Amino acid sequence: MEPDSGHGSSWLGVELRHFAALQAVASEGSFGRAAERLGYTQSAISQQIQMLEKIVGEKLVERPGGPRPVSLTEAGHLLLRHADSIVARLQAAQADLHALRSGEAGVLRVGTFQSVGARLLPDIMRRFRDQWPQIEVMLEERDSDAELADMVERGELDVAFVLPPFGDKPLETIELLRDPYVLVVANASPLANVKHPPTLAEIAAEPLIGFRACRSMDPLESALRAAGCEANFTFRTDDNGTVQGMIAAGIGSAVMPRLTVDASDPRVTVIELGNRVPPRLISVARHRDRYHSPAARAFVETALDVVSTEQLAA
Repeated sequence: MEPDSGHGSSWLGVELRHFAALQAVASEGSFGRAAERLGYTQSAISQQIQMLEKIVGEKLVERPGGPRPVSLTEAGHLLLRHADSIVARLQAAQADLHALRSGEAGVLRVGTFQSVGARLLPDIMRRFRDQWPQIEVMLEERDSDAELADMVERGELDVAFVLPPFGDKPLETIELLRDPYVLVVANASPLANVKHPPTLAEIAAEPLIGFRACRSMDPLESALRAAGCEANFTFRTDDNGTVQGMIAAGIGSAVMPRLTVDASDPRVTVIELGNRVPPRLISVARHRDRYHSPAARAFVETALDVVSTEQLAA
């Protein structure tokens, strides 16, 4: 196919349904299943892809024929990344207009993950409700902060606690705190009585308990690789309480963000690691281009005040 010579004027013919068809074909691997997903006929999906290819001047879908799944070309994958962003922006606009039309100014949708929900959110909520008693806060809890970021991008959340970065998503992030990593061991562990923090090599030699899907493990594993070590994980879970329970039972030790640790647990010893592992950065994210209500702005300010007060007290 030859690209359009009219300085992109033909691209004005691209419609949202063309992008929806491309997304469905990429996800389902066949025109038939894509048609079922969108409620169209198979021929309609094929026509939409053909029209999109004609408009952009590139072949977007490989059609091998027979039972083999269809797949996107390099150009198709490139366009799909832009299509995903465009559809997400439209969903965010739809969320704004829906809130305006239905009068949901009194609802604030907040995304959070486990350690923030347990350690920071209670004080934030207490202060916020004292100042904004008429606002209903709806919480969405996820194990994955990347999923929370996607929900902010689509307009499903007004603000969310996240661990940046997130590539080229249209998000504005406000830093809350830097959460240092600590080594948590059972009281019976030989490491519980060391005078100096163990080296990364010594930590790597330990049987370790780790998180499964959480990005909180990335700084540790990167630090170990930089030191020429590989972690010896014997158990993984995404539940903070389970990690600490396994440590107390002597199953292994763990390098964890301090915010995930119950330091009052008498069964374990918490060892500071200094700068051996870079701290994780906890931020609040909101959509860069959406309208932020006074309540949403106040929630962010409250979170910043709570964290600042706790850090000064510490």
